[in-house]
Amino acid sequence: MAEKPLVTVAILTYNGETYLEQILREVSAQVIAGVIEVLVIDSGSTDSTLDIVGRFPHVILHEIPNSEFGHGKTRNLAASLGTGEFIAFLTHDAIPVSREWLRELLAPFALDESIVAVMGKQIPRRGCFPLLKYEIEGVFAGLGPDFGTSIFYKDQFVQSEGVLNAVSFYSDVNSAARRDFLTRTLPYRDVRYAEDQLFGKDLIEAGFKKAYAGRAAVEHSNDLTLDEYRRRIFDETVGLRQIGFRIPVLSGKDQRRLTVRGIVGDSLRILRDGSFSWKRKLFWIARNPIYQAVKWKSYRASTLIDLNDVDAVKSGSLEHSRKSS
Repeated sequence: MAEKPLVTVAILTYNGETYLEQILREVSAQVIAGVIEVLVIDSGSTDSTLDIVGRFPHVILHEIPNSEFGHGKTRNLAASLGTGEFIAFLTHDAIPVSREWLRELLAPFALDESIVAVMGKQIPRRGCFPLLKYEIEGVFAGLGPDFGTSIFYKDQFVQSEGVLNAVSFYSDVNSAARRDFLTRTLPYRDVRYAEDQLFGKDLIEAGFKKAYAGRAAVEHSNDLTLDEYRRRIFDETVGLRQIGFRIPVLSGKDQRRLTVRGIVGDSLRILRDGSFSWKRKLFWIARNPIYQAVKWKSYRASTLIDLNDVDAVKSGSLEHSRKSS
């Protein structure tokens, strides 16, 4: 009899041809004591995604109509289709940076049975614009050091909503969970956006623990045009409001203050950033402020919009614009 998989690696794809072959090669070459099952769930790709999957005979492909995709419910589907003890999730643009990625992602589960989910690190791509690069680096630096494991749970010190939101922060771009936990105890909720943030909050509120594994790193940052970035900020903020996160209205005065502060802070970081040549530094010092202006303008708009105005939410959404007809 074939050995039961230790882990199912689920990759959700939609027109993911740019990075998918590299992802599948890296996943297939992982060094870990156990069988790896690789599952791709595709939601109606029209590019060469399915051809790429076909080059890897061991990869299980499950196709769904684009209209059936949901960030939460498709991950639940992956958990129900997988056969591993654990299920690891990757988006179709998240590339493991080492052959030990999967081993490190699963390692925290052995520390405590109440750890039900693990989030790995994200490293921005080389061509990422500075605002996004520094945000990604800042978020994951704040979760813990690369040389250890951070564990998050609710105790008597987690009193305010702000602290709870910080403790429960979760991203499923690069993550893993006990598969039985998703299928039998606490599945993802079927929401339009921010399903991972809600999942993190749900499991912390229910008394479980999650971990951050800094050594389980992937290369990931969204390849976005300026307009797509504007719409992404809209989606993220509106999505959090829709799942119950209290986000106050941003005033015009605060929008301007945050824009200026962001421009100054990023410009200083660019000047100190050894990964940029002097030409790129000058380019980004001139270009990056536009991203800061767009970010805070879009953020303010998303705090003002009426969540009951379905047409307005759709018109501002990057997620909706990428849905196939």
